[in-house]
Amino acid sequence: MNDLLSQFRNLNTRDPGSWPALPKLALLLALLVGILVVAYFFDWQDQLDALEAGRQEEVQLKEQYKAKKAQAVNLDLHRQQLQEIESSFGALLKQLPNKSQMEALLVDINQAGLGRGLQFELFRPAPQETVKEFYAELPITVRVTGNYHDMGAFASDIGQLPRIVTLNDLNLSVNKDGNLTLDTTAKTFRYLDEEEIAEQRRAAKAAKAGKRR
Repeated sequence: MNDLLSQFRNLNTRDPGSWPALPKLALLLALLVGILVVAYFFDWQDQLDALEAGRQEEVQLKEQYKAKKAQAVNLDLHRQQLQEIESSFGALLKQLPNKSQMEALLVDINQAGLGRGLQFELFRPAPQETVKEFYAELPITVRVTGNYHDMGAFASDIGQLPRIVTLNDLNLSVNKDGNLTLDTTAKTFRYLDEEEIAEQRRAAKAAKAGKRR
């Protein structure tokens, strides 16, 4: 050990070529390690990071490929389901009256109650419709009196109308004559015509433009 350590004593730093073999080997190893460290931080690290990013992207692309492959395999089934949805939507849309049919629908609701022997104490359509994306909603405040069975039959008749009508916020109470009083909000709906839909879209665009400013 003393002989090995003696080789590192009194080394001439200006003339490494005159050094003994062991110090030369140690210097070469130190230079090699230094070169590797410098290469890692200034070159290889970026390459390794890029390689890792490439691996992650490969995993994502494989997942996307699997998902698209599954969609392609089930494409015919998806098309069939879409056709069924469109058909169902079309059938529901036909149950929404247009402007010209709204008055007749209000008469049908009134007649459904009168036909069951109910007495209307209040039948008040809202002064203004609530406009949605492709349809308008008209609430009607209703108060009728009658017996329990006639009330149930009236609700059933409303559900069987050819147009969509819903009864909301039902409130039953017994009046002084022993009969029942039903307070409810009947809601009927109609689809918007093309001009109204276009107006809705223009209003939506104008609202978005106003928010951006």
